[in-house]
Amino acid sequence: MDENIIINVGRQIGSGGRSIAKMLADEFGCKFYDKELLNLAAKESGFSEKFFEQNDEQKGFFLNRFNIHIPLFGESNFYKNTFSDESLYKFQSDAIRKAADQSSCVFVGRTADYVLRDHNNVINIFITASMDCRIKRVCKRLGCTRAEARKLITKGESERASYYNYYTGKRWGHSESYDLCIDSGHLGLEETEKIIATFIRKWFKIK
Repeated sequence: MDENIIINVGRQIGSGGRSIAKMLADEFGCKFYDKELLNLAAKESGFSEKFFEQNDEQKGFFLNRFNIHIPLFGESNFYKNTFSDESLYKFQSDAIRKAADQSSCVFVGRTADYVLRDHNNVINIFITASMDCRIKRVCKRLGCTRAEARKLITKGESERASYYNYYTGKRWGHSESYDLCIDSGHLGLEETEKIIATFIRKWFKIK
């Protein structure tokens, strides 16, 4: 199809959502944006990418970190900017819109589904898995204990949900916020990607 397609992928920690999103980007010839969005936002704002990394999908960054070192702000003049969580969010949202206008994209998280809610040819996917499945995957990836993996998942998802819910007015991970929700634990990542790809082809009427 001639028009750009946009695939937004939300994911639980340890669900394999990022890997599935990358497979979808490869299959549909889309540009892939996960952490890459932070680099785009940094370029748009003139601030250091490290600054966006520290605030990535978290709310309340400035309330919790008063010991920020000025080099994080790159070449921009901090004192000429009204800087807040909201301004960081705006820079990132602008980067998402700009990327979506330029080519077909797969975006991972960062409320891209909400940011691009008025764009055509957008589909919003959420990937989940059982807690046991996610703990096993995190343990394997990080080489940590089950207790450590559970703690990481619980804390990370609490921050992710708070960020998403605050900026979108929707509920992170709840089916009404997405076009398709799927559990990757049943069939594995590759087979889950195939099911999603079939759904996407029908959604966009791609032959």
